[in-house]
Amino acid sequence: MSKYRENKRKPQREGKKVTVGKTGDVPAGRGATVKLKDGTEIALFNVGGKFHAIENFCPHKGYPLADSRLYGGIVECDLHGWRFDVASGECFTKKDCSLESYEVVIEDDWIKILV
Repeated sequence: MSKYRENKRKPQREGKKVTVGKTGDVPAGRGATVKLKDGTEIALFNVGGKFHAIENFCPHKGYPLADSRLYGGIVECDLHGWRFDVASGECFTKKDCSLESYEVVIEDDWIKILV
């Protein structure tokens, strides 16, 4: 059993692209919660015009990372300060707490996430 919280809103991998919005919907330096049809969530971040997606869940206490502060390519959980790489999901705060990352594709200004 893991010592961290389980993400019950983590999308199951299906190998399909999901269109989630236009590039102008998420300003540079910001994050957004993407709610999928099945109720699962992904955190989408715009880092200088490049989009990244990771689980929308801090494994420490379950806080949504899309609502947290973004420092370049690092998101810091507003609840207790845990830090994650938004491109890879790597956790910089503790071992064995990295998050799943998702490929983001831009097609004609539409943001698509591979889940």
